[in-house]
Amino acid sequence: MATDMFTVSHTVGRVLCCMCGVAMAPNAANMCVTCLRSQVDITEGLQKLVTVLYCPECGRYLQPPRTWVKAELESKELLTFCIKRLKNINKVRLVDAGFIWTEPHSKRLKVKLKIQKEVINGAILEQAYIVDYTVEDHMCEKCSRVAANPDQWIACVQVRQKVEHKRTFFFLEQLIIKHNAAGAAVNIKQIHDGMDFYFANKSHGLKLLDFLSNVVPIRSRHDKQLVSHDTKSNTYNYRFTMSVEICPVCKDDLICLPQKVATSLGNIGPLVLCMQVSNTLLLLDPQTLRTAYMDANQYWRTGFRPLLHAKQLVEYIVLDIETEPGVSSRAGRYSLAEVQVARKADFGKNDTTFTARTHLGHLLNVGDYALGYDVYAANPNDPELEKYRNLDLPDVVLVKKSYEEKRARRRGKPRPWKLKALDMEIDPSALRQDPEKAVGEYEKFLEELEEDPEMRAKIALYRDAQYRAQSETASMIDGEGDEPPSVPLEELLADLRIDHESAGDASEAPEDEEMDDA
Repeated sequence: MATDMFTVSHTVGRVLCCMCGVAMAPNAANMCVTCLRSQVDITEGLQKLVTVLYCPECGRYLQPPRTWVKAELESKELLTFCIKRLKNINKVRLVDAGFIWTEPHSKRLKVKLKIQKEVINGAILEQAYIVDYTVEDHMCEKCSRVAANPDQWIACVQVRQKVEHKRTFFFLEQLIIKHNAAGAAVNIKQIHDGMDFYFANKSHGLKLLDFLSNVVPIRSRHDKQLVSHDTKSNTYNYRFTMSVEICPVCKDDLICLPQKVATSLGNIGPLVLCMQVSNTLLLLDPQTLRTAYMDANQYWRTGFRPLLHAKQLVEYIVLDIETEPGVSSRAGRYSLAEVQVARKADFGKNDTTFTARTHLGHLLNVGDYALGYDVYAANPNDPELEKYRNLDLPDVVLVKKSYEEKRARRRGKPRPWKLKALDMEIDPSALRQDPEKAVGEYEKFLEELEEDPEMRAKIALYRDAQYRAQSETASMIDGEGDEPPSVPLEELLADLRIDHESAGDASEAPEDEEMDDA
């Protein structure tokens, strides 16, 4: 039945243009598009030449009145900035926008805009036009202040730690880089016992101070100095100084807890190891595997110092080990064991051996090397230790497994990863340190990163693009036995670029363009 029905075909009528007489589809203006564009210009009153200010030092554009916007060439941010600079653009409807390529050094930006507007008798006309932007160099207030006088600062954050090594500052530097905590710093200066951060605004210094309190246990002090004042307008200019002291207890330090502190932590210790340093201290009793956390407020009430520090570690060789089944801590991370060890320096010279309990039962085997504190031969001068009566001190406290012999063969060879560094000005007082000592401390810090996954997870490691060519010759010589810990490739994928894939994409692009042209 449906096929037998009679249907009427609808046709669209054609009319003649009132200006040129060309047949066209009817519209409200009764004019063809060519005549309509010759009679009406919807871009009239819109800007076609605009001047923008660009700071060559920091790469930002001025968004009037005083906002500076960071944007790369031909980025979405720059396109948005360019459109916002146009006046009366809200009187038309913006349909499309895009950059027209210009030379990067030409100081010109060209943006092609496609707009629509209602014209004669309700007809909508669409038109495209190009806006030329002239880029003029103009230093922002921050960069001009630095260029005129780098010492023009308002707030200074002085970070200090009273220890004999730089491991804490190496780690703190990587945390600051990852979180961009010192991005607003006018200048950063390296001092022999810390770092100084200079800011043009007090709030930026307070922001860094808040960041430091969340990553390391600190205490701070605030001071201010009057620079100038105007009695008529009652305005005062101050310089603010914030002194920050980092807790002197570091990772792997041996601590003798004061009696009150040990009691408040559940009668732990009193000899404990510091296993982790963040905004709290993780303390471990190697005799019982009991752990306790101590925050900055608890520590600074007493302010005790470590009994022995990491530079006093002695290398031991494991002669015998017997693990205690069922005794573990922190989800199996530590396992209690009784070991018989001898100093590596005395091995083969005398028969002196030591028996001790350790938390490294899951790592050590007979014949392995371990780093520990020689409490038997040490002469600690700690007033807190003297307050304990009838305290039976262990002869040895093992801290971690040692890979020194295997690392000695690899030392000096390149690593497949690298770390970034802050752009710091070195104070003359920092140059007094022995350069070989500084290089050795930094190498120890890199080895500690390879051994501790939790420590690596807090910072950013980057792939070294120059490692591949060097590793081919370095891989010709391999050491026997188990290799020391290294950073897995999965942790470097954030900065990894596979060259053959990018080269393959580039080789396929011309073929696609030829097919499109055909």
